[in-house]
Amino acid sequence: MQYGVRVRCWTVAIILVTCSPILAGDWPQFLGPQRNGLSEETGLIDAFPESGPTIVWSVDGGVGMSGIAIVDGTAFTLVQRDGAQVVLALDAANGEMKWETPVAPAYENSMGDGPRATPTVAGGRAFVFTGEGILAALDAQSGDVLWSHDTPADFGGQPADYGMACTPLTVGDLVVVTVGAPRATLAAYHQESGELAWTYVSGNGSGYSSPALLKVSDVEQVVAFTGASACGVSATGDELWSYPFVTDYDCNIATPLAIDGRVFISSGENHGSAMLAVPGTAGGDVREMWSSFGVDSVLRNEWQTSILIDGYLYGFDNIGSAGPVTNLACVTAATGEQVWLERRFGKGNLIAADSKLWMTNMDGELIIIRATPESFEELSRATVLGSTRQAPALSDGRLFVRDDAVIMCVDVRAAE
Repeated sequence: MQYGVRVRCWTVAIILVTCSPILAGDWPQFLGPQRNGLSEETGLIDAFPESGPTIVWSVDGGVGMSGIAIVDGTAFTLVQRDGAQVVLALDAANGEMKWETPVAPAYENSMGDGPRATPTVAGGRAFVFTGEGILAALDAQSGDVLWSHDTPADFGGQPADYGMACTPLTVGDLVVVTVGAPRATLAAYHQESGELAWTYVSGNGSGYSSPALLKVSDVEQVVAFTGASACGVSATGDELWSYPFVTDYDCNIATPLAIDGRVFISSGENHGSAMLAVPGTAGGDVREMWSSFGVDSVLRNEWQTSILIDGYLYGFDNIGSAGPVTNLACVTAATGEQVWLERRFGKGNLIAADSKLWMTNMDGELIIIRATPESFEELSRATVLGSTRQAPALSDGRLFVRDDAVIMCVDVRAAE
C-alpha cells in the first residue's frame, strides 16, 4: 500500500435518529478544547433511556487506542487496518466516510497493536502521531499528506517500548511532540511547512503522556511529562523547570493539569501524585505543595488523566504495578485529601460535562457519574462497545466512542 495516498469511501453501516441541532464547541484534540477533559456543554441526560443509549450511528473502524477529535462537523481518528495505520475523517452527523489516508505501515506491540495518539485538528490541518513516532500533517478537507517526519529516527532514538502515545500539541504556529530521543526530548515543527523550529533535550525517554499548553506561575508554557520527569518549556524551547518523577518502565501517561497556577501530575505503577509550584522563568525552584506517593497514595492515575471540577479531582486510582484493581477517587486539589473512594470500580477513562463524569471502561460500558464531592453517585451505565481504553469525545450533545472494531456516536442530549 502506498502511504500518503487518500482513499475515498462512502459505504457505511448507519443507524440514524432524528434530532434537532444545538450550538456547541468542537472537541479538537485529546481531552477536548483545553486538553483537560472538560466540556462547557449543558442540557445533557442524567441517565440512559430504559431501551438503552440512543445510537446515532455506528461504523466499522479498526484496531488502535487513538481517540476521536471533532472539528467543523468532521470526526477524525487513527486506526490500523489493511496493513497500515490510517487516518479516518467521518461526517460527525451520520458517520459517512469523507476520506481515509494511510500514513504508516501497521504497528505491532505486545501491549496492543495500532496507533495510540489522538489526532489534533487546527488551522485546517490534522496532525497525527503513529505508533512508531511518525508525525504527519494532513489537509483536514482532502486528507492529503502535507508533510511527515519519523521523529525517533530523525533524532537518534527508538520508539518507546509500548509505542509512541503523545497526541500532538499546537502552540501558536508550531506543533510539538514528545520524542524521547538522545537529540530531542521534545521537538517543535512549523505547522505549515513541517520545518523543525526547536528541540528540547533532557536525556529522558518519551514516556506516554501528551504535553499540554498551561498557564502556570502567570506564564504560558509547554508542560511535558516524560519518562522520568515533568518539565516546563518556553514557546521557544528553553527549559524553565524540571522535576524528577521516575516510575517503573517510564510509565508516566496522564496529561499534566494546571490548577490555580500550579501543575498537577500523577502516575500509576504504585507511584502517586504531586502538586507543584513551578517557576515562570528559568532557574527557579520547583516546590511540592503536596505529594502522595507509594502504596498509600490517594491517587495513582495509570493511563487516565484526572478531571478538576470546582476544586476537586476525580480520577482513577490503580493499585499495584499495573495491577488489575482500580478504584475511583475524589481528592481535594488544594490539599491532596481524599474525599471519597469507590473501591474496585474498574479500569476506564473519563471526561466531564454538565456536572457529570462521562466514562468508558474496559468492559465496553458507558457510565454516567454525578460529579460531586458529597459521595460516589452512579447515575447510569450501559454496554455499547467491546473493550476500550479511549476516553469519550463530546461535541454537539453527542458522545463519540470507539473500540478495536467500531466507531460510534451516542446522543446524550436531554429532551426539551
